[in-house]
Amino acid sequence: MFPLRRNRRLRVNDTIRSLVKETIVTPDDFLVPLFVVEGTGVKEEIASMPGYYRYSLDLLAKEVKELWSLGLKSVLLFVKVPDNLKDNKGTEAANPNGLMQRAIKTVKEAVPQMLIMTDVALDPYSIYGHDGIVEKGRIVNDTTVDALCRMALSHAEAGADFIAPSDMMDGRILALRETLEDNSFEHVGIMSYSAKYASAFYGPFRDALDSAPVDQQDIPKDKKTYQMDYHNRLEALRETRMDIEEGADIVMVKPGLCYLDIVREVKNMSEVPVAVYQVSGEYAMLKAAAAKGWLDHDAVMMEQIVSIKRAGADLIASYFAKEVVKLL
Repeated sequence: MFPLRRNRRLRVNDTIRSLVKETIVTPDDFLVPLFVVEGTGVKEEIASMPGYYRYSLDLLAKEVKELWSLGLKSVLLFVKVPDNLKDNKGTEAANPNGLMQRAIKTVKEAVPQMLIMTDVALDPYSIYGHDGIVEKGRIVNDTTVDALCRMALSHAEAGADFIAPSDMMDGRILALRETLEDNSFEHVGIMSYSAKYASAFYGPFRDALDSAPVDQQDIPKDKKTYQMDYHNRLEALRETRMDIEEGADIVMVKPGLCYLDIVREVKNMSEVPVAVYQVSGEYAMLKAAAAKGWLDHDAVMMEQIVSIKRAGADLIASYFAKEVVKLL
């Protein structure tokens, strides 16, 4: 009761504010997304993601060494696949000598202790830009899951520590878990994109990988038949609960800032760690506003990161990871 209780006593100066701070961000909180391309000596800036790059394998090795030196201990790998290797079945995704498989080996050779998570979805390999196989104008579920299992197994064989299915097909977590178990990869974990929404915030990411759905007759123009409707909350809890029951070791909510209510509810019910993906559109908006001088880049960046962790994230996949840890 006032005046016996004056809350401002705990805000008087930096020292007391630091001592009573409830949410602490450290390098251990981050997963670093990395984009990989073919070639040598390639470091291409992504036009819609200023300051973020695609790396060829030789420069990928250099980048992960720098990340490790900063205390960043986990990477999430994505590959930009040449058009001539794309088809409707994602055949290249399971190639033991494919770009993803070589990227995994490159990271492990450069920094053996680095934790490697790999994207498992067909959109980088699809001529249609979809996360699944297209048949008669529909994204088919079970045939896609079979392809994802072959893809995930090839990642495990290459040395991945975790696979990260981002496709949102029904039943894929159980199928992936059984595939790993049946092939003696019981130690390989699964980070499931459990509550992945059909969001307008993914545009720059699709530029980075050239993986946007094609605008073609009889092909779905978006991913709303498998990614979640952003109007829904309870559906996210059902999806997450099912993934945990099927064997997910970590569950994810994606995107971040517009879904912090979902993050908190998932955290409250989850038996496993909760990851959040702060997506490319969230990154691009801040970069654009800061370039215009409309926002203080570092202050807003830190506020966003802390808000995601405060909402309940145990892990944050963020394009800001390097910048954040340098500030820390």
